[in-house]
Amino acid sequence: MAKRPILILPDPILRRVAAPVSVVDEEVRRLAKDMLETMYEAPGIGLAAPQVGVSRRIVVCDVAVEEDAEPAPMVLVNPEIVAVSAEVAVYEEGCLSIPEYTEDVERPARVTVRYLDADGAPQEVVAEGLLATCLQHEIDHLDGVLFIDHLSRLKRERITKRFQKQARFA
Repeated sequence: MAKRPILILPDPILRRVAAPVSVVDEEVRRLAKDMLETMYEAPGIGLAAPQVGVSRRIVVCDVAVEEDAEPAPMVLVNPEIVAVSAEVAVYEEGCLSIPEYTEDVERPARVTVRYLDADGAPQEVVAEGLLATCLQHEIDHLDGVLFIDHLSRLKRERITKRFQKQARFA
């Protein structure tokens, strides 16, 4: 396993739609392990492949955030949201690709997600709470959408300009 660098806004890969994975093979499993290591070290609760420069539809997450909680890593290949609740929830979201910035985001409170696991087996999860928010956030990444796209235009433009300026001086 190897930690990978996390891309930061305004890297253009973050705005691309990621390609589907045709077969879950050793390369995909190795990438997922690298992504989990990168996510845990960051630290974060979710990471999408585009955030480490790989434009493929792979997401990892682990929302076992309590201090004594056992790690519960998930690997989702080609995840798709197939149902959402009418009920909404607001969570303070942040992003490893937009460091040190958080904002309240409203999303469906419950989602049903279909995906392939690390063995290529079809799975489905009904998620609510933090897991629902995390899955929606990471699946957005696969479509080139960032959590700041759910904010007002003014807030989105302000944070985008700040990161563009930082990138110019980096």
